[in-house]
Amino acid sequence: MKILVTGGAGFIGSAVIRHILQNTKDEVINLDKLTYAGNLSSIATVLPSEHYAFCQIDICDQEALKKVFQLHQPDAVMHLAAESHVDRSIDGPGEFIQTNIVGTYQLLDVAREYWEQLAQQKKSAFVFHHVSTDEVYGDLGGSEGFFTEATAYDPSSPYSASKASSDHLVRAWYRTYGFPVVITNCSNNYGPYHFPEKLIPHIILNALKGKPLPIYGDGTQVRDWLYVEDHARALYKVITEGKVGETYNIGGHNEKQNIEVVQTICTILEELAPENPNALSAGKGYTRLIEFVKDRPGHDLRYAIDASKIEKELDWTPAESFESGIRKTVLWYLKNQAWWQAVLDGSYQLERLGADAGGQK
Repeated sequence: MKILVTGGAGFIGSAVIRHILQNTKDEVINLDKLTYAGNLSSIATVLPSEHYAFCQIDICDQEALKKVFQLHQPDAVMHLAAESHVDRSIDGPGEFIQTNIVGTYQLLDVAREYWEQLAQQKKSAFVFHHVSTDEVYGDLGGSEGFFTEATAYDPSSPYSASKASSDHLVRAWYRTYGFPVVITNCSNNYGPYHFPEKLIPHIILNALKGKPLPIYGDGTQVRDWLYVEDHARALYKVITEGKVGETYNIGGHNEKQNIEVVQTICTILEELAPENPNALSAGKGYTRLIEFVKDRPGHDLRYAIDASKIEKELDWTPAESFESGIRKTVLWYLKNQAWWQAVLDGSYQLERLGADAGGQK
């Protein structure tokens, strides 16, 4: 099978490509614009490969998209290309509207036109997999309840609103044109190759540099954490075994408050990097660096996924607990300084646009 992966140089997209090339005989066409968060070195460990091709293209460029479809003749699309950082969407929502909504429309339009001219056997096997987020569901508020595939949309940020819009477009193409789609909505991802402005890598790298560990508000916001390699397995399950027209929620069963996440990282670093002169002094640990900062506008209190549908129908469960996954993640950042140092040497300097707070999705 030939799979066109949009956003394949991003955090989740690169994990998907690594999974496919390491574990299957499928071919991958990686379509990525290579914006600030795109990094081809994130897939270097599985290259070179005769099953891989790369196209540097903006999903908003319809003519370029048409050429890719005609040249590579994909059997399926996994659409992961998106602007994804909530803080950036607050500071500059226009890019999110353009990429997440207009870009998804352009991709749907080109993919449908391509699909309609396929021979019947190939046409009936074609799938367009749209990868989305649990943030489209809004805020669960208290400690009870979970997001299900039937939860009504109630997005809070420009980011989540743009993703909700793209989800609606995908469903409309299925309902109106019979275009074969599946949608997945995932909880917060973490793991290797994560761009350093997101919460977990931001905290790890700030701690190693002895810089403040910023936490929004009182740190009691709850997120369900999903190890990115578990997510990649789930996404491949969906595109190969999922039912057309269905939505599958993907979660890690790991609800943690943001303050718990930061404290856990500090504890692991005190074990694995106990002699770091930048962070430790006078016998005090990494937790002394924790700093509470002004909360983000419209900050949702709690997200939590009910992943029972994908578990029952597609036999997928996460392999990593939060404890095992976060330890693997910290170890990866300790052992792969060359990767993240190359990122930091660019325009990103461990600060989000216009504030000191780390990304806390």
